[in-house]
Amino acid sequence: MKRCFLIAVLSAIFVACTEYVDTSARYVFTDKNIMQYLQSKEYYSEYVTLLKQVHVSEVSNTTVGQLLSARGHYTVFAPTNDAIQIYLDTLCAQGLITEPTWNGFACQNDLDSISRVIVFNSILDSGDQPAFDVLDFPDHEHEFGLSNMNDRKLRVFYNENDPDSISINGLVSVNKRNRGITLTNGYIHQVEGVIAPSNDRLGDFITQWASQPKSGYSVMSKLVIACGLVDTLNAFRDETWERLYLTGGVIDLPKRSSDAEDGTIPPHRYYGFTMFAETDHFWEETLGKSVEEITVKDVCAYLQKSGLFDHIEGTTFDEDHMQQMNYLNQFVTYHLLPQRIGREKLVIHYNELGYNYTQGGSPTVPICDFYQTMGLPRLLKTYESHESKGIYLNRFPVLRNGVGRFGKSRENVNDYHESGDFFPLSGKASAPDENQGIKVLTYTEAGTDNSSVSNGIVYPIEHLLCWSQNVVNTMSSQRIRIDAGCMMPELMTNDVRAPRAYYTFGAPTSRGIPTNYPYIENVDINDGTLFYYFSGYMRSWHNLQGDEFNIIGRYDFTIKLPPVPRAGQYEIRFGVATGSRVRSMAQVYFGTDPNMLPAAGIPMDLRLGGKEKRDGAVTTDSGVGWEDDTEDQEYNDEVAKRMRTKGFMKAPNLWSNQLGSSTSIRTFHYMTRRIMVNAYLSPYQNYYIRFKSVLDLEDRQFYMDYFEYVPKEVYDNPSEPEDIW
Repeated sequence: MKRCFLIAVLSAIFVACTEYVDTSARYVFTDKNIMQYLQSKEYYSEYVTLLKQVHVSEVSNTTVGQLLSARGHYTVFAPTNDAIQIYLDTLCAQGLITEPTWNGFACQNDLDSISRVIVFNSILDSGDQPAFDVLDFPDHEHEFGLSNMNDRKLRVFYNENDPDSISINGLVSVNKRNRGITLTNGYIHQVEGVIAPSNDRLGDFITQWASQPKSGYSVMSKLVIACGLVDTLNAFRDETWERLYLTGGVIDLPKRSSDAEDGTIPPHRYYGFTMFAETDHFWEETLGKSVEEITVKDVCAYLQKSGLFDHIEGTTFDEDHMQQMNYLNQFVTYHLLPQRIGREKLVIHYNELGYNYTQGGSPTVPICDFYQTMGLPRLLKTYESHESKGIYLNRFPVLRNGVGRFGKSRENVNDYHESGDFFPLSGKASAPDENQGIKVLTYTEAGTDNSSVSNGIVYPIEHLLCWSQNVVNTMSSQRIRIDAGCMMPELMTNDVRAPRAYYTFGAPTSRGIPTNYPYIENVDINDGTLFYYFSGYMRSWHNLQGDEFNIIGRYDFTIKLPPVPRAGQYEIRFGVATGSRVRSMAQVYFGTDPNMLPAAGIPMDLRLGGKEKRDGAVTTDSGVGWEDDTEDQEYNDEVAKRMRTKGFMKAPNLWSNQLGSSTSIRTFHYMTRRIMVNAYLSPYQNYYIRFKSVLDLEDRQFYMDYFEYVPKEVYDNPSEPEDIW
């Protein structure tokens, strides 16, 4: 049956004014479940009717009302009758229904769609995790860790002048009194409007913003349109995966071991995007024109005159902005990541030294991630530290790392905090302070549109973001450590990577990736490979960011690696944990043609730790030469050299053995790094690495956590040796 009107109506969120204050329920636990409580309050009667009518899915006979009557952990943002009425009034005023009642819908499809909008957007199902009380709400402008029943992330906004004033998506107020109502299966928070985030996609928003100076993104939107990227940024969902999932064409992976759940596959394969955008205010100040006057040609003239693209061989300066090597295309695509990253995940804090994820608070030692941008292959660094007081892009401070220089004091401090100094410019830069990075602003700070985009997220930034010669040179003169998950955009977009709220507290819940469909574009998984992602949430695993990949069977898989910033000799390293007694052994292959990769050295034996080789019940000496660090730095250096001759290094000093601990994983001999490849690498070139099991054992595990790109000037620097961090 054809729909009677487009559900573009969902782009509006309507806020009611009338409050019903149930003072008896404030912070009071009752023995009712959510549905019983809602039914006991007349001012929720319209919402209750919808809950009884809307089914949990198109293939289920269970209603949402029945769901909320059962055991579970649900967070319900319940709209009042007045809130729903104002929503209907607005639909009528827009001409989408004939009268502001349920009789005003032209067809049943429209009525059903709007009913689902109201219900699905109002409920978070936490599964085995606790539901969200007010004290569990995320920070300002951050998202809940779980999507709602409509597969949308809701953001929380706090009023700066009234911290007790909370709104969802910045528009729907949470009642100050009727919230945090504790029930047997979750919480109710009364809202004074219908939560109806837009179904418009990033490309749609960009088209709208281009003609709306009040959005704060009109200039950047015009540039995106000029590069022909609107259709690309409208990609939403892989419908082939949807059909396979619903028909059993892809299935969960089997149970990995006795202490793990089945490798559940993701129910969807959404496409997602993250855009960092200079604000209109920035362009007005930079170009000396009002935002209404600024054209694409104005920005192009500024960028071409800047000389910021002259270092990239093959750059074109014509008006064909849709070509990858065109200077405007390079500029715009460097602002875009092909994955949707919520603000709380732009930098993933978890188990760095001295930091306790469960308690939050200020970061400790600096943490950064590296993501490959769209367009020409380049890296974008996200960064946050105790000293930065916020998230930055491409920030390059001088760190107190025990070697080299530490700012004006030149003290030989080794706590890995910022020294207050920054690396000097190394080539053409966008500004004299470019190495201080570009701050990612909040919407409040920037005064820009904070709309919820169905397939993406937009962040305002403070200054010009560019892949300048200085950024290239500075980034390529430092060690680049990349979590394996950063290489797989689908995992972040689809809430597989680091969604703390998804995974069962204290259990190693796993997710699986099947072999019969290319779910992860950058990974080619052959038959016989069981490919698992483990969160490690609250497990005190000694992994970067607490998670890992665990691959089992007669595995054979190939990963597309991120690019290097500059041509040169690099080591490619691999982080390994050998605490398990069922590790595997793999031949490594490396090169530029994924179908013809040459072997890189002898097989990598993951059973070998720093001191021991653990093979089932048998433990023998590894022969690697690992020893505890001492006060004698010369002796420590000799140990490091001895290990390097065997292709081993100690683990980094950056993260701890458990949350909030000051004990580094470097002190554990079963945590090591392997030097897999030493090769001359070129920028803008795709490289691939293949791992193939050489053991004829089905249950052995290939462990994968992080990679390191380390230029020769770092790993072989006689005047400033590589730090231990």
